[in-house]
Amino acid sequence: MQQKVEICGVNTANLPVLKGKETRKLLEKARGGDEDARQQLIQGNLRLVLSVVQKFAGRGECMDDLFQVGVIGLIKAVDCFDLNQNVQFSTYGVPMIAGELRRYLRDHSAVRVSRSLRDTAYKVLQAKEKLTAKNGREPDVETIAKNLEIKRQDVVFALEAICDPVSLYEPVYSDGAESVCVMDQIGDTKNTDEHWLEQLALEEAMKKLTRREKNILAMRFYDGKTQVEVAKEIGISQAQVSRLEKNAIKQIKRDISA
Repeated sequence: MQQKVEICGVNTANLPVLKGKETRKLLEKARGGDEDARQQLIQGNLRLVLSVVQKFAGRGECMDDLFQVGVIGLIKAVDCFDLNQNVQFSTYGVPMIAGELRRYLRDHSAVRVSRSLRDTAYKVLQAKEKLTAKNGREPDVETIAKNLEIKRQDVVFALEAICDPVSLYEPVYSDGAESVCVMDQIGDTKNTDEHWLEQLALEEAMKKLTRREKNILAMRFYDGKTQVEVAKEIGISQAQVSRLEKNAIKQIKRDISA
């Protein structure tokens, strides 16, 4: 006896399953305007939706919502399936359902991307679905780029833009006692403890300088002014500016190395 699992109020254990010939006959009737046949097709392929939805589980989305989105993809597949194509309905339906789910997850992602990039991503996914249905395998980036007549890098950027974000604290390995997170595998050569300590030491050394010395260093190394320009601005000679600058730098070096 199958265990009862409810999604959107539907008992998945009781979902009907259509055979290939039954699906074909119903598709032919649906094309002729038979609404009852269309509904039977949708009901008879809900298990197909369920199998695809399960691949998108664990992304923080409600399974009921994903199932409803998947059904929309199924309806589109039923309405758009070409009877002249020598392929099984499931071969065509799975990419359509998956595409609808990807679009939903992309549009509801916490990370927002530009409208133009989203539009390109949508075209890329459409092309990918059509080429998969046509050739029976997923196309590579080069094939998609040629099909859409766009640059290969545009395809890559578009696909990367709709990838789900990963938490820095998401475990990537666990030995039972201790987990390794994404953050543990990311190197940062700039914001290291060593640089942080150097910054603190520099700030402490700067506090010991006089206001004039701080002002000279700021104009020289932050504003990019010459010693002559600094001298004119604060009303002293260029030689005095040079002497004060050297003394300030010497004091900072001495304090940091102390």
